[in-house]
Amino acid sequence: MARNTIRITAYALTATLVFSTFGMSAEASNASDSSVLPGGGVSLALSNGNKLEEVTNDVPTMPIESIIEWFQVEEQAESEPTEEDLFRNLVIAQVTNYVNVRSLPSEEGEILGKLYNNSVGTFISEENGWYQISSGSVTGYVKGEFCVTGEDAVELAKRVGKRIATVTTQTLFVRTEPSTECSILGMVPEADDLIVLEETEGWVKVDVEEGIGWVSTDYVSLHSEFVQAESKEEEERRLAKEEEERQKARAAAAQKAAESQQNAQNSAPAQNTQSYSVSGGSEMGQAVAEYGLQFVGYPYVYGGSSLTNGTDCSGFVMSVYANFGVSLPHSSAADRSQGYGVDGLENAQPGDIVCYSGHVGIYIGNGQIVHASNERTGIIVSNANYRNILAIRRIF
Repeated sequence: MARNTIRITAYALTATLVFSTFGMSAEASNASDSSVLPGGGVSLALSNGNKLEEVTNDVPTMPIESIIEWFQVEEQAESEPTEEDLFRNLVIAQVTNYVNVRSLPSEEGEILGKLYNNSVGTFISEENGWYQISSGSVTGYVKGEFCVTGEDAVELAKRVGKRIATVTTQTLFVRTEPSTECSILGMVPEADDLIVLEETEGWVKVDVEEGIGWVSTDYVSLHSEFVQAESKEEEERRLAKEEEERQKARAAAAQKAAESQQNAQNSAPAQNTQSYSVSGGSEMGQAVAEYGLQFVGYPYVYGGSSLTNGTDCSGFVMSVYANFGVSLPHSSAADRSQGYGVDGLENAQPGDIVCYSGHVGIYIGNGQIVHASNERTGIIVSNANYRNILAIRRIF
């Protein structure tokens, strides 16, 4: 699925913010306007005794992943708001799936869209226990008992939001310590998104394939990313587009699959696939996973895209899929928007693209990925949860 996200940027931050990656869930039994979305970590108990309205068990359980929008603070004459000031004005859904956004502050109002669990809107007003919000392209009312705002939203926003550093220079060095005098841990290309673990003056700690390191704030833009509401029209367009993309990818793959597998057998050691089991999912997804596995042991080259002479992580994914007639970008950040979203590793299938902070690989099943890891290891197989996963995308 696609996900509408909002980026919140504030200037002159006065405190160090550490964003954890665990989720939030809410117990909404006997409550209205909500349904089920899996969650973990902290659990919030909602009020009991209310009628459950429109429980939906067959809707997608992944918060929607689509076009990124910006909400950026304009410069002010006196002082700039901190990010915490902005968080106080958020309305964050705390339900087990989604809460309906309605045209009126009443259950009689028309349903305009869905605000998924841990998704956010901007507070406008309150009326009879309903919050009027603006979220993505939707402006309407959500029931206040299923949401958090004000002071309660500040800490919750830090947990459910992703703090992202986007690289703004062609090649960014990741240092072992927050100093240009320290050794280089690794390199990341322009436009890559890195998960921020810690912020200090002039430096941020980030998670990259080579490990935990530091990058200068002179060469990244910082923002907090949240999921926003999806309108009824956007949901219909998304579902239609996803089906269209699936059909195109399957048609292209069908034409290339036999040829690609034969080429792989001729150019790569066939024994590489014998140690790994690929099962489940679509036939095309399995073919992609098996094809990628045939290049295990070949070298990693930063900026490369040759499966035999050297490739980086996104070049590996791009080149594997190119052999099945599918064109993907040479960018791990851009891979986060390809295909459609998969809700959690437990639902991943062979051939899915698994996206990390500054990295990407191909799921092969059994909780594993094949990926071009780094210069030391080359193309290898790893456990898919060896690092925090940003997104899982399905092409077929």
